[in-house]
Amino acid sequence: MKTVVLDRDGVINEDTDAYVKTPGEWVPIPGSLEAIASLHSAGYRVVVASNQSGLSRGLFDEQALANIHHKFCLMAEEAGGFIDGIFFCPHLPEDNCDCRKPATGLLAQIEKQFACSLKGCFLVGDRYTDIQAALLFGLNPILVRTGKGLDTEKQLRVESNNSALIVDNLAMAVTDIILKVHE
Repeated sequence: MKTVVLDRDGVINEDTDAYVKTPGEWVPIPGSLEAIASLHSAGYRVVVASNQSGLSRGLFDEQALANIHHKFCLMAEEAGGFIDGIFFCPHLPEDNCDCRKPATGLLAQIEKQFACSLKGCFLVGDRYTDIQAALLFGLNPILVRTGKGLDTEKQLRVESNNSALIVDNLAMAVTDIILKVHE
C-alpha cells in the first residue's frame, strides 16, 4: 500500500505561532479533510508526522494533544477519510533528537510501524524542515503554500537544487499525487 506522509499544522489545519493547544483551536484548512478522504478512497495509507514542541514548552500536555488528534481523526472520518497513524516529536529544536524534522526519526518510526518502505512516497509539508526530511529519507517532497508555505517557498526559490513540487494547498497536492501515480 502506498503511503502519503502529511505534516499537520499549516497543511491540514490552520497554523498559529501561539501553537494549537486545545481541540477548539484545531481548525481544518478548507478542503484538507476532503483531500484526505480522496487519498483514502484512492487506496493510500495516510500518516501524519508532526513536530509538536509545545509539549516540551509546557503549552499543552499529552492528553490535550490526544484530544486534538481525536477531534482531527473524527472530522477526517466524517469527511470520508481515515488517518492510519499520527507520529509526533515532542522535543525542542535545541534537544537535537533524531525525531524532530528535518531529522528522519519519525519517518523511520512510520516504516517500522507499518513494515513498509517510504522510499518514493510523498511527504506534504509547509516548512523547510519538512522538505529537508523528505529529501533526506528518499521521499518526494511537496510544499503547500498554506501555513508557513509562502515563506518556505521564498527560501526554496533561492536554492538551485530544489526538487519540491510547490502547490497552493493539500487538495492540489493530493490531485497531483493521484495523477502522478496513475500516469
